[in-house]
Amino acid sequence: MMKTTKKHSPFISLGLFLLISASRAEIFTSIGQMTDLIYTEKELVQSLKEYIQAEESKLAAVKSWASKLDRLTRMSTSDPEGYLAHPVNAYKLVKRLNTEWSDLESLVLQNPSDGFIANMSVHRQYFPDEEDEKGAAKALMRLQDTYKLDSESFSKGKLPGVRYNSQLTVDDCYDMGKTAYNDVDYYHSVLWMQQALRQLDAGEEALVSKADVLDYLSYSVYQMGDLQRAVELTRRLVALDPSHQRAGGNLHYFEKLLQKELRESERAKPNPSEERPIQLGTYDRPLDYLPERETYEALCRGEGIKLTPARRSRLFCRYNDGNRNPRLLLAPMKQEDEWDNPHIVRFLDTLSDAEIEKIKELAKPRLARATVRDPKTGVLTVAQYRISKSAWLEGDVDPVIARVNQRIEDITGLSVATAELLQVANYGVGGQYEPHFDFSRRPFDSVFRTDGNRLATYLNYMSDVEAGGATVFPDFGAAILPRKGTAVFWYNLFRSGEGDYRTRHAACPVLVGSKWVSNKWFHERGQEFRRPCGLTEVD
Repeated sequence: MMKTTKKHSPFISLGLFLLISASRAEIFTSIGQMTDLIYTEKELVQSLKEYIQAEESKLAAVKSWASKLDRLTRMSTSDPEGYLAHPVNAYKLVKRLNTEWSDLESLVLQNPSDGFIANMSVHRQYFPDEEDEKGAAKALMRLQDTYKLDSESFSKGKLPGVRYNSQLTVDDCYDMGKTAYNDVDYYHSVLWMQQALRQLDAGEEALVSKADVLDYLSYSVYQMGDLQRAVELTRRLVALDPSHQRAGGNLHYFEKLLQKELRESERAKPNPSEERPIQLGTYDRPLDYLPERETYEALCRGEGIKLTPARRSRLFCRYNDGNRNPRLLLAPMKQEDEWDNPHIVRFLDTLSDAEIEKIKELAKPRLARATVRDPKTGVLTVAQYRISKSAWLEGDVDPVIARVNQRIEDITGLSVATAELLQVANYGVGGQYEPHFDFSRRPFDSVFRTDGNRLATYLNYMSDVEAGGATVFPDFGAAILPRKGTAVFWYNLFRSGEGDYRTRHAACPVLVGSKWVSNKWFHERGQEFRRPCGLTEVD
């Protein structure tokens, strides 16, 4: 049977790139921080070009020496004594051997790569590591699942809203498939190995061999329970490489299992047929830990949204003066209803472009992998269901933050005195936050003991997103699209203080674009007269 220890290294030249270890892991979780890598790579390319130019200059000088000395030696060796009879020739021979050949030796021993290597050493600490590459590969698979995109669409760069098309090579698809295989994720391994095989069959050149692809693909198909297709693929592998170590044994084993399966089901043995293509829906995607996975992902795709005409008729737009707040009387905030019950509203023009850029500038150096609180231990930890980086900004870090905090208070009518700091989040490759509650179901945790549970959520959208990235509420079928400069607001708790479990929501994976948001979470203390308590759950 196939062993999981099999290795493949598609890049042999410039192997130094593969030996670099990064001190800043999880770079893929923030597009904002990944932009720095673009400029780093540009600088390295310039350094590489300078190295090539230095090597070419060195080689040109050596060639010039060789050409000159070749002419001299042809002449001198034709008549050594006659040549040396001329005193100038004798002098120049001594000089060449004493001085000029030493200079040539020094030239040859010069290493123009020193500057390039030094530059690499400076930047290597910021390079993504193996975990980043693995995380980015999983992100593509997550996007593939959520938005029902086949591997060919990804490979050919057929994504909505893209400005810079990019394609995956056979080796890229193979590495994607192997990442899934090593995670015992045979479902995605099949999809990506099949795509690698499809591109190889189309004549694309690659470092990986067709036999290697078939090796992984046939075994992954077997693990998905498709014995007939596993037999077909393994037969093809044996025909391609009769001496393959595992193929012969695997074929015998698969055929034996297939015969047993056919006998037990009393079906006729299928006739050998041409290999059948594997499509996105050929195999069922394995179930996972998230009960509302199907509903959540459908909403991300814009399917299953329950905004009926009757419900839409109950939604209005209005001017919000913050209950005659002096700062909003002359310039009231434009407000739109996004949902009627629970009531979710969107405020327009909450942040200017200049304010957004300043907030991003302040947050970027502070970004760190976003964490979640473990429901069992209460300890903050990273999780695969939250792929982003976040930063917390104090109100006094810059006048812009103080001004934004005051504006949020004016708009909502809630006090920011006991609210959390402004959290700025940037989503990375396939960035997401799966369905979760903003309020704690353990309200007496130490973190909420003083200021109470999270009463309300205020969410600023600080960028448009070309595709994906919606905020969805699986319980009642709402999807809210990011719109730069707007903010959405809802209450997480009823007036009785009980959690509103309908507000379980998610940030859909970003398919194309860079999503920036900033959050303000209001706590119960300080809101007693701004949002009075009630005896029931009725809002």
